[in-house]
Amino acid sequence: MTRPSTLLVALALGAALVPCLPAQVDRLTGKPFSTRSEVIAPHGMVCTSHPLATQIGLDVLKAGGSAVDAAIAANAALGLMEPVSNGIGGDLFAIVWDAKTQKLHGLNASGRSPLGLSYDQMQAELKKIGTPTIPPHGFLPVSVPGCVDGWFELHAKFGRRPMAELLAPTIAYAENGHPVAELIQYYWARSVPILSKQPGGFKDTFTINGRAPEKGEMFKNPDLARSLRLLAEKGRDAFYKGEIADKVDAFMRSAGGWLRKEDFARHKSDWVEPVGVNYRGYDVFELPPNSQGIAALQMLNLLEAYDLKAMGWNSPEALHLLIEAKKLAFEDRAKFYADPDFSKIPLRWLVSKEYAAERRKLIDPKRAARRVDAGNPKLNEGDTIYMTVADRDGSMISLIQSNYRGMGSGIVTPGTGFGFQDRGEMFTFEKGHANVYAPGKRPFQTIIPAFVMKDGKPWMSFGVMGGAMQPQGHVQILCNIIDWGMDLQAAGDAARWQHLGSSEPTSEPPMTNGGYVEVESGIPWESVRGLLDRGHQVRVGHGGFGGYQAIMRDHRHGVWIGASESRKDGQSAGY
Repeated sequence: MTRPSTLLVALALGAALVPCLPAQVDRLTGKPFSTRSEVIAPHGMVCTSHPLATQIGLDVLKAGGSAVDAAIAANAALGLMEPVSNGIGGDLFAIVWDAKTQKLHGLNASGRSPLGLSYDQMQAELKKIGTPTIPPHGFLPVSVPGCVDGWFELHAKFGRRPMAELLAPTIAYAENGHPVAELIQYYWARSVPILSKQPGGFKDTFTINGRAPEKGEMFKNPDLARSLRLLAEKGRDAFYKGEIADKVDAFMRSAGGWLRKEDFARHKSDWVEPVGVNYRGYDVFELPPNSQGIAALQMLNLLEAYDLKAMGWNSPEALHLLIEAKKLAFEDRAKFYADPDFSKIPLRWLVSKEYAAERRKLIDPKRAARRVDAGNPKLNEGDTIYMTVADRDGSMISLIQSNYRGMGSGIVTPGTGFGFQDRGEMFTFEKGHANVYAPGKRPFQTIIPAFVMKDGKPWMSFGVMGGAMQPQGHVQILCNIIDWGMDLQAAGDAARWQHLGSSEPTSEPPMTNGGYVEVESGIPWESVRGLLDRGHQVRVGHGGFGGYQAIMRDHRHGVWIGASESRKDGQSAGY
């Protein structure tokens, strides 16, 4: 089958984009495409992708809980209410600003591959099923879930309220039921036919008589309630050394899986130092690999030399430069980002201004690159939820949590109420590669929280979930605010783009070696045409542009400003 010509693509884009208008309301203030005003509150703020989770977090803040307490409570609720994106079978990363010590802390709570599954054994298993790469479903992509240990690490350092109190609202919703939200239902219905075929308890746990719940239908998960009650009563060891680990071990042995109790018992999270770069006077922080956060920092370093403000928001000139910067950063991402316990990562050089200056020479302001290679840095040293919380003391948490592809691997240990992530799919089998598969190794991770400081003070906690979209989304949000003067809500509501190419896992092949750009319908047709003229392949996107939440500190007025993603079911609320 031949691909459509550039002319046909252009005609299709024109037809798709011309009728699209800004939001169908006449706002008296702000940008015409904004869905609503920012939320402003004096004491605390919670921003999540589900209103009920937001309310749970807000109740914790009002009861005297810390930002971390509220985040744990809300995250637990999201695992129940948005299982298409996250849950205790997945991983977690967080950045915390602690107002007491005036310090930024980073937590890597991601899990590792099974100790008992060697490189050769994994390849033999793949040969049996006739695929050269780890599949997204079944036992092979499953790694140890890090979320629960992440909760308890965060709670031990920054928590105030008892864990039993934080998990109680979700336990009640799991037992009594919660109404399923609109977008969550859409993804749930897509996953059920695929994942119901997997061995274990997926069908019993996540369907109603074999089907996905309807929008607004009450859904219960009593098995998850029991698991959370065990955590509330016995702590993290119930998950990693006790009853839950025993259940997982027994099921995996009987069904042909690879995780064992030893894998759970040996799991630990790591406190890490956030990595930052300065972008036009703002200090932007991400977490180091095995996550992809520094790709956003590399992009910002490349873009800082250009006057994006003068070019204008979503102008073809600005879009071209952002896309070309993404290509360069993602080639380094594909080559170098991995578990630092298994390979030496040239971290400081990758995020240095000197390296950016070298790489920037490869950007042609008039023409899209068909191919770029990873750099030669000096060795001098992937469906998700994002949420953020701020408390009355001034502490903030930027938290992201995921089971990776929609509802994860499809593997559910019967009686536990949660599914396992499929992060192991991200490993490669290229010997010598930083992210090559090995037992007991953390795979490359797409999920990234972000934090911004200004003049030594906390300024913004934010994130944009969604696989390879995340670093691209982080950069777009920051440029929208810093370069183009948007407020916190407008920065998230603004139309987005994403570039997909050979460095990202995708079910569709790129149109050329240079990959292709997907745009939302709010990108002006004149800008799309400008990208086509520069040699970019452009498509109209169909979702997949991420889920954004953000909290900003207004130090002048002493208030919190919150924003929530208009593309999801979420809510920002404060008091």
